[in-house]
Amino acid sequence: MRVMVTGSAGFIGGHVTETLRAAGLDVIGLDLRHSADVRDASLDPRHGADVRDAGLDHSADLRETGLERHCGDVRDAALLDTLLPGVGAVVHQAAKVGLGVDVADLPDYASVNVYGTAVLLAAMARHGIERLVLASSMVVYGEGRYACATHGQVRPGPRAVHDLERGRFDPACPRCGEPLRCAEIEEDAPTDPRNAYATSKLAQEHLAANWARETGGRVAALRYHNVYGPRMPRDTPYAGVAAIFRSELAAGRAPKVFEDGRQLRDFVHVRDVARANLAALTAPVRPGELRAWNIASGTPRTVGEMARALAAERGGPSPLVTREYRLGDVRHIVASPGRAAAELGFRAEVGFEAGMKEFAGS
Repeated sequence: MRVMVTGSAGFIGGHVTETLRAAGLDVIGLDLRHSADVRDASLDPRHGADVRDAGLDHSADLRETGLERHCGDVRDAALLDTLLPGVGAVVHQAAKVGLGVDVADLPDYASVNVYGTAVLLAAMARHGIERLVLASSMVVYGEGRYACATHGQVRPGPRAVHDLERGRFDPACPRCGEPLRCAEIEEDAPTDPRNAYATSKLAQEHLAANWARETGGRVAALRYHNVYGPRMPRDTPYAGVAAIFRSELAAGRAPKVFEDGRQLRDFVHVRDVARANLAALTAPVRPGELRAWNIASGTPRTVGEMARALAAERGGPSPLVTREYRLGDVRHIVASPGRAAAELGFRAEVGFEAGMKEFAGS
């Protein structure tokens, strides 16, 4: 089968491309640049051109002979019309990623992630392509799942500034104010995006679901949890927390951990994420349907644990817990990987310790 990967020169897209090709698929790559060693100010993610999932400095790993790669923008409908004939499925990784810096990023998230996906889906409809693997994200859930000892399962709202300023980072029960217990979130949980990136990722899912209903297409939406691994971007506020910590350590500085460092996340290795994309190409999705899967390790860790693991592997200074906060951040978000295991046959293979050791040295 011929598969087009958007964002194919990026951090995740590059690994996905390699995995699909290793499985014998005929892959065509689309990205704003031919390879990730091209440095161009127009590709600065602050200017909304980050449609290759923010990869840097890994072109040497992506120069396989026989890979058909095209330099262009997923928002270019005419270009898509030249590339899509003969394609059987699209794996859509291209996105402007990260929490962002400020509200000035809003137009870029809407343009790249929302409009870009709409242009792609319209082109897929024109060319009769019936299968999409969509790189979604756990950020669509907002805060994770919580339980109150008195009131059972509850969904706390956004954390109040006055609580964060006082160092009260854990959300309380919205009914009685008592402490909550964090639990795994499943794919059928209500969505509640808390920042521009999250809103744009949920909009991608809604657009893809609409495309599926209108065309009879099938959408596998992979809700990535915190992806890390080799070739992760460096020195940008749009990267994930793992990359930011690594950049600090590489510069000889202590990684700065926000809040109290006890916020829970699920860190999943990029090679496992690439394997999930391969599995999703044959996912059991009915025509006209979007089905979502959490792509996670199933072994949550705190952000502080991750910072300490990286510091130990690099022999750098111990993390500094700053008690700073960002309004768009959620406190805890951990996933149930059960649906992906049952329906995709996907289970993460790279353990936290081994993955952090490799990442620290990459």
